[in-house]
Amino acid sequence: MSRTRVAIIGTGNIGTDLMIKVMRLSQHLEMGAFVGIDPQSDGLARARRLGVPVTDQGLEGLLAMPGFDQIGIVFDATSAAAHARHDAALRAAGKQVIDLTPAALGPYVVPSVNLDAHLGAPNLNMVTCGGQATIPIVAAVASVAPVAYAEIVASIASKSAGPGTRANIDEFTETTSRAIVEVGGAARGKAIIVLNPAEPPLIMRDTVYCLCADTDPAAVIAAVEAKVAEVQAYVPGYRLKQAVQVERIGHNDPLHIPDMDGPQTGLKVTVFLEVEGAAHYLPAYAGNLDIMTSAALRTAERLVARRVAA
Repeated sequence: MSRTRVAIIGTGNIGTDLMIKVMRLSQHLEMGAFVGIDPQSDGLARARRLGVPVTDQGLEGLLAMPGFDQIGIVFDATSAAAHARHDAALRAAGKQVIDLTPAALGPYVVPSVNLDAHLGAPNLNMVTCGGQATIPIVAAVASVAPVAYAEIVASIASKSAGPGTRANIDEFTETTSRAIVEVGGAARGKAIIVLNPAEPPLIMRDTVYCLCADTDPAAVIAAVEAKVAEVQAYVPGYRLKQAVQVERIGHNDPLHIPDMDGPQTGLKVTVFLEVEGAAHYLPAYAGNLDIMTSAALRTAERLVARRVAA
Protein backbone atom coordinates (compact mmCIF):
# COMPACT_ATOMS: atom_id res chain seq x y z
CA MET A 1 0.00 0.00 0.00
CA SER A 2 1.34 3.45 -0.91
CA ARG A 3 1.96 5.75 1.99
CA THR A 4 -0.09 8.85 2.76
CA ARG A 5 1.91 12.05 3.04
CA VAL A 6 1.38 14.11 6.18
CA ALA A 7 2.42 17.55 7.36
CA ILE A 8 3.12 18.63 10.93
CA ILE A 9 2.69 22.27 11.96
CA GLY A 10 4.67 23.04 15.10
CA THR A 11 8.35 22.22 15.55
CA GLY A 12 8.43 22.09 19.35
CA ASN A 13 8.60 18.98 21.52
CA ILE A 14 5.26 17.50 20.46
CA GLY A 15 5.69 18.17 16.75
CA THR A 16 9.24 16.84 16.67
CA ASP A 17 8.38 13.69 18.62
CA LEU A 18 5.44 13.06 16.30
CA MET A 19 7.71 13.45 13.26
CA ILE A 20 10.09 10.84 14.68
CA LYS A 21 7.19 8.47 15.35
CA VAL A 22 5.84 8.86 11.82
CA MET A 23 9.25 8.08 10.36
CA ARG A 24 10.17 5.29 12.75
CA LEU A 25 6.89 3.51 13.48
CA SER A 26 4.40 4.05 10.67
CA GLN A 27 4.08 1.75 7.68
CA HIS A 28 1.30 3.85 6.15
CA LEU A 29 2.41 7.48 6.64
CA GLU A 30 5.36 9.48 5.37
CA MET A 31 6.52 12.97 6.15
CA GLY A 32 5.56 15.48 3.47
CA ALA A 33 6.32 18.68 5.38
CA PHE A 34 7.51 19.92 8.77
CA VAL A 35 6.36 23.48 9.45
CA GLY A 36 7.58 26.04 11.97
CA ILE A 37 8.19 29.74 12.48
CA ASP A 38 11.60 29.66 14.18
CA PRO A 39 14.42 29.05 11.67
CA GLN A 40 16.75 28.10 14.54
CA SER A 41 14.50 25.53 16.22
CA ASP A 42 15.99 22.14 17.02
CA GLY A 43 13.00 20.46 15.42
CA LEU A 44 13.56 22.11 12.04
CA ALA A 45 17.26 21.36 12.18
CA ARG A 46 16.55 17.71 12.93
CA ALA A 47 14.00 17.51 10.12
CA ARG A 48 16.49 18.93 7.65
CA ARG A 49 19.07 16.34 8.68
CA LEU A 50 16.47 13.61 8.14
CA GLY A 51 15.63 14.87 4.67
CA VAL A 52 12.12 16.05 5.50
CA PRO A 53 10.82 19.03 3.46
CA VAL A 54 10.64 22.02 5.82
CA THR A 55 9.52 25.63 5.98
CA ASP A 56 10.03 28.25 8.68
CA GLN A 57 7.25 30.44 7.26
CA GLY A 58 4.40 28.85 9.19
CA LEU A 59 1.04 28.09 7.62
CA GLU A 60 1.67 30.38 4.65
CA GLY A 61 4.90 28.54 3.93
CA LEU A 62 3.09 25.19 4.03
CA LEU A 63 0.37 26.36 1.64
CA ALA A 64 3.04 27.50 -0.81
CA MET A 65 5.24 24.37 -0.62
CA PRO A 66 5.63 22.23 -3.73
CA GLY A 67 3.70 19.03 -3.19
CA PHE A 68 1.17 20.53 -0.74
CA ASP A 69 -1.63 19.13 -2.90
CA GLN A 70 -0.30 15.61 -2.25
CA ILE A 71 -0.54 15.92 1.54
CA GLY A 72 -3.54 14.03 2.90
CA ILE A 73 -3.44 14.74 6.63
CA VAL A 74 -2.15 17.74 8.60
CA PHE A 75 -1.27 17.56 12.30
CA ASP A 76 -1.42 20.83 14.24
CA ALA A 77 0.91 20.86 17.25
CA THR A 78 0.97 24.60 17.87
CA SER A 79 -1.46 26.33 20.25
CA ALA A 80 -5.18 26.64 20.77
CA ALA A 81 -5.08 30.28 19.67
CA ALA A 82 -3.21 29.56 16.44
CA HIS A 83 -5.25 26.50 15.56
CA ALA A 84 -8.44 28.38 14.63
CA ARG A 85 -6.63 30.19 11.82
CA HIS A 86 -4.81 27.07 10.70
CA ASP A 87 -7.99 24.99 10.65
CA ALA A 88 -9.93 27.47 8.52
CA ALA A 89 -7.22 27.57 5.86
CA LEU A 90 -6.64 23.81 5.86
CA ARG A 91 -10.34 22.99 5.62
CA ALA A 92 -10.62 25.38 2.67
CA ALA A 93 -7.76 23.43 1.06
CA GLY A 94 -9.60 20.15 1.64
CA LYS A 95 -7.15 18.74 4.20
CA GLN A 96 -8.19 16.55 7.09
CA VAL A 97 -6.74 17.94 10.33
CA ILE A 98 -5.66 16.19 13.54
CA ASP A 99 -5.52 18.80 16.29
CA LEU A 100 -3.08 18.26 19.17
CA THR A 101 -4.01 21.58 20.81
CA PRO A 102 -6.91 22.07 23.27
CA ALA A 103 -8.79 24.24 20.74
CA ALA A 104 -11.51 21.60 20.33
CA LEU A 105 -12.94 22.90 17.06
CA GLY A 106 -13.65 19.35 15.95
CA PRO A 107 -15.03 16.38 17.91
CA TYR A 108 -13.03 15.06 20.85
CA VAL A 109 -11.27 11.83 19.89
CA VAL A 110 -9.74 9.23 22.20
CA PRO A 111 -8.63 6.31 20.00
CA SER A 112 -9.55 3.53 22.41
CA VAL A 113 -13.01 5.00 23.04
CA ASN A 114 -14.61 6.75 20.06
CA LEU A 115 -12.26 7.04 17.08
CA ASP A 116 -14.38 4.99 14.68
CA ALA A 117 -17.33 7.36 15.16
CA HIS A 118 -15.37 10.36 13.84
CA LEU A 119 -13.22 9.05 11.00
CA GLY A 120 -15.03 11.25 8.49
CA ALA A 121 -14.71 14.48 10.47
CA PRO A 122 -12.64 17.24 8.81
CA ASN A 123 -11.01 18.07 12.17
CA LEU A 124 -10.33 15.60 14.98
CA ASN A 125 -9.27 16.94 18.37
CA MET A 126 -6.93 14.90 20.56
CA VAL A 127 -8.34 16.50 23.75
CA THR A 128 -5.33 16.81 26.12
CA CYS A 129 -2.63 14.57 27.54
CA GLY A 130 -4.67 14.16 30.73
CA GLY A 131 -7.74 13.36 28.68
CA GLN A 132 -5.97 10.72 26.60
CA ALA A 133 -4.69 9.06 29.76
CA THR A 134 -7.84 9.15 31.88
CA ILE A 135 -10.94 9.25 29.67
CA PRO A 136 -10.49 5.58 28.65
CA ILE A 137 -10.79 4.68 32.34
CA VAL A 138 -13.94 6.76 32.82
CA ALA A 139 -15.42 5.16 29.69
CA ALA A 140 -14.54 1.70 30.98
CA VAL A 141 -16.38 2.31 34.26
CA ALA A 142 -19.32 3.87 32.40
CA SER A 143 -19.59 0.76 30.23
CA VAL A 144 -20.51 -1.20 33.36
CA ALA A 145 -22.59 1.30 35.35
CA PRO A 146 -23.73 4.94 34.98
CA VAL A 147 -21.06 7.37 36.21
CA ALA A 148 -22.50 10.33 38.13
CA TYR A 149 -19.17 12.09 38.64
CA ALA A 150 -15.60 11.66 37.42
CA GLU A 151 -12.57 13.64 38.52
CA ILE A 152 -9.06 13.33 37.14
CA VAL A 153 -5.74 14.67 38.38
CA ALA A 154 -2.86 14.73 35.90
CA SER A 155 0.60 15.28 37.37
CA ILE A 156 3.40 15.96 34.89
CA ALA A 157 7.03 16.91 35.22
CA SER A 158 7.46 20.66 35.05
CA LYS A 159 10.31 20.16 32.57
CA SER A 160 7.93 18.42 30.16
CA ALA A 161 5.59 21.43 30.07
CA GLY A 162 6.81 23.73 27.34
CA PRO A 163 5.56 27.22 26.46
CA GLY A 164 2.57 25.84 24.54
CA THR A 165 1.43 23.68 27.45
CA ARG A 166 1.83 26.50 29.94
CA ALA A 167 -0.06 28.93 27.72
CA ASN A 168 -2.97 26.50 27.46
CA ILE A 169 -3.52 25.54 31.12
CA ASP A 170 -7.04 27.02 31.21
CA GLU A 171 -7.95 25.31 27.96
CA PHE A 172 -6.53 22.06 29.35
CA THR A 173 -8.86 22.01 32.34
CA GLU A 174 -11.92 23.14 30.39
CA THR A 175 -11.38 20.81 27.44
CA THR A 176 -10.59 17.79 29.61
CA SER A 177 -13.59 18.39 31.87
CA ARG A 178 -15.94 18.56 28.89
CA ALA A 179 -14.43 15.49 27.25
CA ILE A 180 -14.82 13.47 30.48
CA VAL A 181 -18.54 13.99 29.97
CA GLU A 182 -18.85 13.89 26.17
CA VAL A 183 -16.45 11.00 25.54
CA GLY A 184 -16.04 9.32 28.92
CA GLY A 185 -19.76 9.21 29.57
CA ALA A 186 -19.80 10.77 33.05
CA ALA A 187 -22.72 12.98 34.00
CA ARG A 188 -20.26 15.50 35.44
CA GLY A 189 -16.50 15.87 35.10
CA LYS A 190 -13.63 17.78 36.65
CA ALA A 191 -9.97 17.99 35.63
CA ILE A 192 -6.91 19.19 37.53
CA ILE A 193 -3.34 19.47 36.23
CA VAL A 194 -0.24 19.63 38.44
CA LEU A 195 3.18 20.72 37.17
CA ASN A 196 5.61 18.88 39.42
CA PRO A 197 9.04 20.59 39.78
CA ALA A 198 10.69 17.56 41.43
CA GLU A 199 14.24 16.64 40.44
CA PRO A 200 14.89 14.24 38.90
CA PRO A 201 11.69 14.74 36.90
CA LEU A 202 8.89 12.27 37.63
CA ILE A 203 7.04 10.19 35.07
CA MET A 204 3.50 11.33 34.30
CA ARG A 205 1.01 10.14 36.91
CA ASP A 206 -2.77 10.25 36.61
CA THR A 207 -5.44 9.56 39.18
CA VAL A 208 -9.04 8.86 38.18
CA TYR A 209 -11.94 8.98 40.62
CA CYS A 210 -15.36 7.79 39.49
CA LEU A 211 -18.63 7.61 41.40
CA CYS A 212 -20.88 5.12 39.66
CA ALA A 213 -24.09 3.27 40.41
CA ASP A 214 -23.80 0.23 42.65
CA THR A 215 -22.86 -2.83 40.64
CA ASP A 216 -20.51 -5.82 40.68
CA PRO A 217 -17.04 -4.49 41.63
CA ALA A 218 -15.37 -7.36 39.76
CA ALA A 219 -17.05 -6.25 36.53
CA VAL A 220 -15.75 -2.71 36.98
CA ILE A 221 -12.21 -3.91 37.65
CA ALA A 222 -12.28 -6.22 34.62
CA ALA A 223 -13.49 -3.39 32.37
CA VAL A 224 -10.74 -1.05 33.56
CA GLU A 225 -8.01 -3.66 33.13
CA ALA A 226 -9.23 -4.50 29.62
CA LYS A 227 -9.21 -0.82 28.65
CA VAL A 228 -5.68 -0.36 29.98
CA ALA A 229 -4.54 -3.21 27.76
CA GLU A 230 -6.29 -1.58 24.78
CA VAL A 231 -4.48 1.72 25.33
CA GLN A 232 -1.17 -0.09 25.78
CA ALA A 233 -1.49 -1.31 22.19
CA TYR A 234 -0.55 2.19 21.00
CA VAL A 235 1.03 3.67 24.17
CA PRO A 236 3.32 0.89 25.49
CA GLY A 237 4.32 2.92 28.58
CA TYR A 238 0.71 3.25 29.80
CA ARG A 239 0.04 1.11 32.87
CA LEU A 240 -1.76 0.73 36.16
CA LYS A 241 0.40 1.91 39.03
CA GLN A 242 -1.47 -0.34 41.46
CA ALA A 243 -4.60 -2.46 41.62
CA VAL A 244 -7.95 -0.80 40.88
CA GLN A 245 -9.67 0.23 44.10
CA VAL A 246 -13.44 -0.09 44.48
CA GLU A 247 -15.26 1.07 47.60
CA ARG A 248 -18.99 0.78 48.24
CA ILE A 249 -20.47 4.08 49.45
CA GLY A 250 -23.66 3.51 51.46
CA HIS A 251 -26.37 5.75 52.85
CA ASN A 252 -24.73 5.70 56.25
CA ASP A 253 -21.51 7.22 54.91
CA PRO A 254 -22.31 9.03 51.63
CA LEU A 255 -20.03 11.27 49.60
CA HIS A 256 -20.66 15.01 49.55
CA ILE A 257 -19.46 16.39 46.23
CA PRO A 258 -19.53 20.16 45.68
CA ASP A 259 -22.24 21.38 43.30
CA MET A 260 -24.01 18.01 43.29
CA ASP A 261 -27.46 17.75 44.80
CA GLY A 262 -27.53 15.85 48.06
CA PRO A 263 -25.33 13.03 49.36
CA GLN A 264 -24.04 10.52 46.80
CA THR A 265 -23.95 6.74 47.12
CA GLY A 266 -22.81 3.87 44.91
CA LEU A 267 -19.30 2.69 44.06
CA LYS A 268 -16.24 4.90 44.36
CA VAL A 269 -13.64 3.69 41.85
CA THR A 270 -10.06 4.90 42.16
CA VAL A 271 -7.49 4.19 39.46
CA PHE A 272 -3.80 5.17 39.62
CA LEU A 273 -1.98 5.32 36.30
CA GLU A 274 1.55 5.92 35.09
CA VAL A 275 2.55 6.94 31.57
CA GLU A 276 6.18 6.45 30.58
CA GLY A 277 7.29 7.91 27.27
CA ALA A 278 8.94 5.86 24.53
CA ALA A 279 11.88 8.33 24.43
CA HIS A 280 11.84 8.62 20.64
CA TYR A 281 12.75 12.31 20.92
CA LEU A 282 11.64 13.30 24.41
CA PRO A 283 12.84 12.02 27.79
CA ALA A 284 11.03 8.95 29.12
CA TYR A 285 9.47 11.00 31.92
CA ALA A 286 7.53 13.07 29.35
CA GLY A 287 4.73 10.55 29.07
CA ASN A 288 2.26 13.43 28.87
CA LEU A 289 3.67 14.39 25.48
CA ASP A 290 4.23 10.83 24.31
CA ILE A 291 0.60 9.84 24.86
CA MET A 292 -0.55 12.78 22.73
CA THR A 293 1.73 11.95 19.81
CA SER A 294 0.95 8.23 20.11
CA ALA A 295 -2.80 8.92 20.06
CA ALA A 296 -2.43 11.23 17.06
CA LEU A 297 -0.39 8.62 15.20
CA ARG A 298 -2.98 5.91 15.92
CA THR A 299 -5.71 8.25 14.69
CA ALA A 300 -3.92 9.00 11.42
CA GLU A 301 -3.26 5.31 10.83
CA ARG A 302 -6.98 4.57 11.20
CA LEU A 303 -7.90 7.43 8.85
CA VAL A 304 -5.63 5.96 6.20
CA ALA A 305 -7.00 2.46 6.74
CA ARG A 306 -10.54 3.80 6.25
CA ARG A 307 -9.59 5.51 3.00
CA VAL A 308 -7.99 2.33 1.68
CA ALA A 309 -11.02 0.26 2.65
CA ALA A 310 -13.33 2.71 0.88
